[in-house]
Amino acid sequence: MKKLGFYSAFVLPLLLISGFYLGGIGFSLIHIFVFILVPVLDFFIRKDQENVPENQIPILTKERFYKLVIFSWVYVQLAVLVWGFFVIANRSLSLSEWLWFSSGMALVTGGVGITVAHELGHKAGKLEQFYAKVLLMTVCYMHFIVEHNRGHHVRVATPDDPATSRRGESFYSFWWRSVSDGYLSAIQLEQQRLEKINAKTWSFRNNMILFTILPLLFVGVFTVGFSLSQSRVVWEIPVFFFAQSILGFSLLELVNYIEHYGMERKKLPNGRYERVTPLHSWNASHTVSNFLLFQLQRHSDHHAFAYKPYQILEHHNDSPQLPQGYSAMIILALVPPLWFRVMDKRLETWKTEVIGSIQ
Repeated sequence: MKKLGFYSAFVLPLLLISGFYLGGIGFSLIHIFVFILVPVLDFFIRKDQENVPENQIPILTKERFYKLVIFSWVYVQLAVLVWGFFVIANRSLSLSEWLWFSSGMALVTGGVGITVAHELGHKAGKLEQFYAKVLLMTVCYMHFIVEHNRGHHVRVATPDDPATSRRGESFYSFWWRSVSDGYLSAIQLEQQRLEKINAKTWSFRNNMILFTILPLLFVGVFTVGFSLSQSRVVWEIPVFFFAQSILGFSLLELVNYIEHYGMERKKLPNGRYERVTPLHSWNASHTVSNFLLFQLQRHSDHHAFAYKPYQILEHHNDSPQLPQGYSAMIILALVPPLWFRVMDKRLETWKTEVIGSIQ
């Protein structure tokens, strides 16, 4: 049953497509599912706090099923996005319909797509790395694979990490800092890599140059193709593509904001920070949202052991626990006074009960 649960993410593209053809309120089906139905199910269904038995870990790690699920998503997402281009190029949508459709696409490409790219981007295989970059290309966030792996995982829960939200910082302030500083950090990290191999910054060996060009090339090919077929400039496609991209990576930044809010690692006498442990990320073991996000919410274990594939990530009782899954927490994060009221108190309680007992 747990295996089948990981296929639940594929409900999102089905809702987006069926909602479009239903019309009217159908445009919001995917939003209702993600932001209303999923939180309700998370609330009523028992949390999944069980971990894979130690003797089963090697078996599940090698089982091809789990790789097949996320590989399949790559092709589904590409197909749905191209279908979205077709819709935008051939249908006249009202402003409200366009907004519902663009944000619905972002839930597919950003909500699940970036989650899958994150999982694949942590793998060493060339195919996995390629698929991760393809998915990130569809939301104009290819630099994430540089900054996240070589920056965020090294600097998480420190003032040096753009993707770690500070206590008392609203999501809106965090968004700008994380997006801009994360991009600049990726440029610096790539320059450092090039220096080590004695390669020129201004060359196609610089991934940041390729990561900037490829999304433009991708949308350009489809814009030209549809424009030629319709004998007009189909400007709607690039507008739609960049809009859903911004919304898509904003979902990623919302998740970043939630995952590390107020987390801090101690600075040691030698100037370095203590090693990353499950105590430096918020954890959530809500069943339904974890199926949709391939157990991304077991983020505490992911940061402590980044090499682990999603199917064997563990729940840690001592980690700070979110009151709800990401779907509900995203809504809360968009309303700063409510977020601070709920999360600041929870953060202090956890620090007193867990961190205080350790010290």
